[in-house]
Amino acid sequence: MKFLGISGSLRRASHNTTLVRLAFKKLAPADCELADLHLPLFDEDLEAEGTPASVTTLVEQIRAADGVLISTPEYNKNLPGVLKNALDWVSRDKEQPLNGKPVVIMSAAAGRAGGERSQYSLRHCLTPFNPNIMQLPELMVAQAGSAFDEDGNFINERTDKALQRHMDGLKKLVEGAA
Repeated sequence: MKFLGISGSLRRASHNTTLVRLAFKKLAPADCELADLHLPLFDEDLEAEGTPASVTTLVEQIRAADGVLISTPEYNKNLPGVLKNALDWVSRDKEQPLNGKPVVIMSAAAGRAGGERSQYSLRHCLTPFNPNIMQLPELMVAQAGSAFDEDGNFINERTDKALQRHMDGLKKLVEGAA
């Protein structure tokens, strides 16, 4: 199996990128790759000059993956612009690489709800792509600043087990799609 992880945060010490990396460990020995969302802002004038190479790479990564993990922070009660921008670029691909693709959504956020609103917003933004989004179990890591140790592992064993259930669900979703 091959999985693509997408973190909606560009920050080097991103809790969402840490969450994706922990998820990859739960998917072992699968082939896992982390997408790079350092993309130009969507602009039809730029697109008219040719799709940027970074966008083409992202689209090809999605197409090649058996399943996609998206981890979103919550910025001002919504998904971050970086993630929405990536979706805007991906939407321009005529073959729609997310169509029918197994996708799991997760989040790590500073608040008590753990990114619940951003997950809802992301689900809404994904609607026109028609992915096969796993509905349950959900994974929201609340108070993310204190959820991980210095090595990037969960402090709480319960959260670690929840991530394992989440990734087991993704594997089953991918196996069902095959």
